[in-house]
Amino acid sequence: MKYMLLIYSEAGSGPDAGSAEAQAESDAYIALSTELHTAGRLISGEPLQGIDTATTVAVRSGKVVTTDGPFAETKEILGGYYLIDVPDLDEALAQRAPGVDAGDDQHGNRIGTRLPHGGDGVGQARPGDDEGDAGTP
Repeated sequence: MKYMLLIYSEAGSGPDAGSAEAQAESDAYIALSTELHTAGRLISGEPLQGIDTATTVAVRSGKVVTTDGPFAETKEILGGYYLIDVPDLDEALAQRAPGVDAGDDQHGNRIGTRLPHGGDGVGQARPGDDEGDAGTP
């Protein structure tokens, strides 16, 4: 089953660009990506550009409206994603981020501890809809 792992963090909460902490976080994501790829679980994944590059598209009263910037004011922003293929939700949630002790996670190594987003972010696992065919040629 395919799961999209969405990676959220509070705007401005990450390490400063170019810092040792930013490099360590980047290295942790590269390690996670490599591990998922080697295990044959990674379909795709990548970080997203900053929220200031977003364009929101909405339909209001039958008219398409585009707006530069995010859909709404929000504390947490979507920073990236992984699309993985695993047997079930338990498998999607079961893996830990490098350096995270199993004892540190009260929920059994949930995906929030698997994603190395500076320790102050949120990970969300959402299954794909295998019944739908939108976007499938």
